[in-house]
Amino acid sequence: MKANYKIYIFAAVIMEKKVRVRFAPSPTGGLHLGGVRTALFNYLFAKKHNGTFVLRIEDTDQTRFVDGAEEYIASCLEWCGLKPDESPSLGGPFGPYRQSERKATYRQYAEQLVASGHAYYAFDTSEELEAKRKEIPNFTYGLATRAVMRNSLTLDAAEVSALLASNTPHVVRIKIPENELVSFTDLIRGHVSFDTNLIDDKVLLKADGMPTYHLAVVADDRAMEISHVFRGEEWLPSAPIHVLLWRYLGWGDEMPVWVHLPLILKPDGNGKLSKRDGDRLGFPVYAQNWTDPKTGDLTKGFKELGFMPEAFVNLLAMLGWNDGTDQELFAMAELIDKFSVERISKAGAKFDFEKAKWYNHEWIKKSKAQELLPFVKEAFAAADTETGEDVQLAKVIDLIKDRCNLLGDFVAQGAYFFNAPGNYDLDAVKPKWTAEKAAFFEAYASELEDGQSAAVLEEKFKILAAAHNFKPGELMLPLRVMLVGGKFGPGVFDIAVSLGAAETIERIHKAIAAFN
Repeated sequence: MKANYKIYIFAAVIMEKKVRVRFAPSPTGGLHLGGVRTALFNYLFAKKHNGTFVLRIEDTDQTRFVDGAEEYIASCLEWCGLKPDESPSLGGPFGPYRQSERKATYRQYAEQLVASGHAYYAFDTSEELEAKRKEIPNFTYGLATRAVMRNSLTLDAAEVSALLASNTPHVVRIKIPENELVSFTDLIRGHVSFDTNLIDDKVLLKADGMPTYHLAVVADDRAMEISHVFRGEEWLPSAPIHVLLWRYLGWGDEMPVWVHLPLILKPDGNGKLSKRDGDRLGFPVYAQNWTDPKTGDLTKGFKELGFMPEAFVNLLAMLGWNDGTDQELFAMAELIDKFSVERISKAGAKFDFEKAKWYNHEWIKKSKAQELLPFVKEAFAAADTETGEDVQLAKVIDLIKDRCNLLGDFVAQGAYFFNAPGNYDLDAVKPKWTAEKAAFFEAYASELEDGQSAAVLEEKFKILAAAHNFKPGELMLPLRVMLVGGKFGPGVFDIAVSLGAAETIERIHKAIAAFN
């Protein structure tokens, strides 16, 4: 313990509170996968404890506000199955749920803090602040510098009153105390302490009357009776400011429980994963496509790349959490059932795109054809490919789903079921193509009929091959190339059954002519 320091330890009482958590993004652009994971952990905790999941839009920074971003955020959550219980669109008993609509309340709290001596008016112009930054290396506005700045701590009361009366632009800053240790318990990190001498006097209310994050988040969490705050580790340095505000505003007994989530790291583990990293390494970091309305630039998302929402949610849950077993695949209901804060890691989690694709591949494999049908139809429609009846498409899905990592792979792996190949991998066939093989396939085509199973087609193939003095293995590859155009696809006789006798016969004859 440091000499002459006041020690404040804050502990929230949680068992008596109804669980109410919030996801509070800013409508400034695309939704990073780290943001979705924060929403997911909030959601899982709420549902695990029969609580309430709130969506609150923190739009106090009007300079960064982007049209359409709020609707985009709601769409991302809907795709992921993270339905809020209260939100700007749904409403609720603790609204409004946009900070910009709560503007009047924030000044009241800022003035209360000034009156109690825990905050002050600062009249410094941007030019004066810039001059100080040039004059003082690593300048911060706080304990060491506030006495030489233009604020209500250095100006006499009459001058402050005159400046306020004339509507002189000003901000309200928190007055961070000297020689205090602010400590609290974080459910992931345990006991956390901060030295107030190392914290600057953050702005609470901006010159335009809008609050900064620091004041707004505390006021709103209290107004909405938030019981637990799940947010990213990057907000941990701000926590002592928020703890002090809870105390200074007289709400110490109502303070929520803190849960600061580990960062999602770059694949090499060196720093937080950013959009720039995704651009550089060729994978998305946003949940859905985002088009910047100012520049028109498109940033791709996991949804449009071909990820199933179940797989996306599953992979995010495993970035920093596990249930203590080797299980890796979890449906939402299982995540809710098994989720616990105690199993969240303190360490950052490396993002591995190959592992992300593995999750998607596993979810595609385990999903029924009817569950995949709407996604696959959409993928084929985007490729201008008619798939006909859903019954037939469902059969195709079952044949090829084990070969697909992304939903878009269904097109590459299955387009030949609906369109005959226009080109053939001739290099795979022609070196060993003979007139005798052509005769074999003419004979095989003549024996095909509708209603024959894959097993029957294979048996006929083997018997006829022996009659023509061929080993079946010599003829399988040419048949595959005839039907699909290349060396890929599921069982070739399953393909023939799916195509039907007439289409299979037509493709064989067409390919023989090409091979000859």
